Amino acid sequence: MKNLIKEEWKKSLSTNTNYVLLDVRSPQECQAGMQENASQLNFLDQDVFMNGIENLDNTKDYFVYCRSGARSSNACAILTQKGFTTFNLLGGMLEWDGKVV
Repeated sequence: MKNLIKEEWKKSLSTNTNYVLLDVRSPQECQAGMQENASQLNFLDQDVFMNGIENLDNTKDYFVYCRSGARSSNACAILTQKGFTTFNLLGGMLEWDGKVV
């Protein structure tokens, strides 16, 4: 897992062509807006999360974010243990100033 500040995150997303953007917040939190092209996988529901990661493509890089960066850090740790390449957004959506859909 690599932790990225928002500037590094934006640059990495603009240069990486083989990634998945993963929002690990709850569905209720996501209703307030998500980063463009993100998929949602609720980390708070461990059954949903663990079942969901079984369907992920391990040939892709995973850029993972949450509200503040704590859940996404934990999600990245699990994904990394399973062989995925992960990047965590430090500060999460609280620090994000990019496009939200």
